[in-house]
Amino acid sequence: MSLWSASEAMAATGGSCTVPWDASGVSIDTRTLEPGDLFVALSAVRDGHEFVAQAFARGASAALVSHHPEGLGEDVPLLIVPDVLEGLMALGKAARARTQAKVIAVTGSVGKTSTKEMLKTVLQYQGRTHASVASYNNHWGVPLTLARMPADTQFAIFEIGMNHPGEIAPLSRIVQPHVAMITTIAPAHMEAFEGIEGIAQEKSEVVAGLLPGGAVILPADVDTISILVEAALARGATIVGFGKTADAYRLTALEMHRNVTVIQARLRGTPAALRLNTVGRHFAMNAMGVLAAVEAMAGDPGRAAVDLFRWKPSVGRGLRETVVLDPANTRAYVELIDDAYNANPTSMAAALEVLALAIPPEHEDQSGNPRKIAILGDMLELGPDEIFEHVALAQNPHLLEADVVHCIGPRMHACYEALPGDIRGCWTETAAEFSVGLSELITFGDTVLVKGSLGSQVSMIVDLIRNLGQRSQPRV
Repeated sequence: MSLWSASEAMAATGGSCTVPWDASGVSIDTRTLEPGDLFVALSAVRDGHEFVAQAFARGASAALVSHHPEGLGEDVPLLIVPDVLEGLMALGKAARARTQAKVIAVTGSVGKTSTKEMLKTVLQYQGRTHASVASYNNHWGVPLTLARMPADTQFAIFEIGMNHPGEIAPLSRIVQPHVAMITTIAPAHMEAFEGIEGIAQEKSEVVAGLLPGGAVILPADVDTISILVEAALARGATIVGFGKTADAYRLTALEMHRNVTVIQARLRGTPAALRLNTVGRHFAMNAMGVLAAVEAMAGDPGRAAVDLFRWKPSVGRGLRETVVLDPANTRAYVELIDDAYNANPTSMAAALEVLALAIPPEHEDQSGNPRKIAILGDMLELGPDEIFEHVALAQNPHLLEADVVHCIGPRMHACYEALPGDIRGCWTETAAEFSVGLSELITFGDTVLVKGSLGSQVSMIVDLIRNLGQRSQPRV
């Protein structure tokens, strides 16, 4: 099915085409490009025009370029524009203009991607649903997601992120959401802001592109709620709160079991019980926001409450799985909690609570009792308080329930030094150094949390743990 024809793309971008073509998708990476995709030659570390020939070799239907790449014939299918990123942006705007979908923009300091994936999971059972892949939430990720959106989409979910002030509003304006959602406000990317109030102000800019009559889903429990409410009211939006103190979508109680979180809630005043197929207080809170968002998008929150159990965390974001260390003994495994994609004090605390509540699996471990092990990498972009935040982590009550805590990175050394001696494990400067002796630090029956900012490279540790044995499906 055609997503873009040459004539449609020319009309959207004002560019020119060498020959007619039709594209079934849009790609910026030859490694993941599918046959029929329009390849967008963005420039980052390398000029995307260098990969156009490779894109055609992999089956691209056309390429969006700013000039005719060297070595290609005159009859290759090209869409030529003055600036490739601006061309992609124009495609995104045209895709937004031609759809009748209900659109939501999701932002927040923590939980954007998980919430987006929850929404995608529940809404796909209520209509044709389109959503950002991975964390495509920046100046190229948002227009790319828009450009990939089929015209007949019924529900569209866009994740919007930021590292510095002024990034969210322009992205919101091209998304033009009917609903804007803020998951929470927490100390993240503090290097670029003077305080938590500055982060709240920037996140509140997600309402900049909100369509008239739109709704804003807000976390009722955050200290900066007044900033968020003020921004929503200034846009004339309907405000819907979620959280422990919210009137509309209130989380009243929860129980966390081995692999399930049971939630008691009041949805518009009506008592309700629902389950998540994973463990985490933060996931339960996000689920309340998801139900509020589904209602605001004219979906069925009751159906969504049931379908939430279909969702599972993705790789690097709290995914829990089993790694069998001995193929001859199916009970010889470790439980791995992969939360290695990102970290700040709030998400770190949430992950440590999950570890503290973990029930060790049955095992045949001759070395002793099963253990709870935390492998923690640096929390980055915390600004001038970064050392204080790492030291404070050592006093987290859930961290103190771990049997062993290993630390990786120069910032995490402050946490390591502050840890009680009986749980202090190893510290290394880098994840690569830690990897050398990894097999001696993990044994049958252990539950292992790996958590850190992406730049700490602790995802390397996750991969190595998986490679110690045979990865199985997440336990249910």
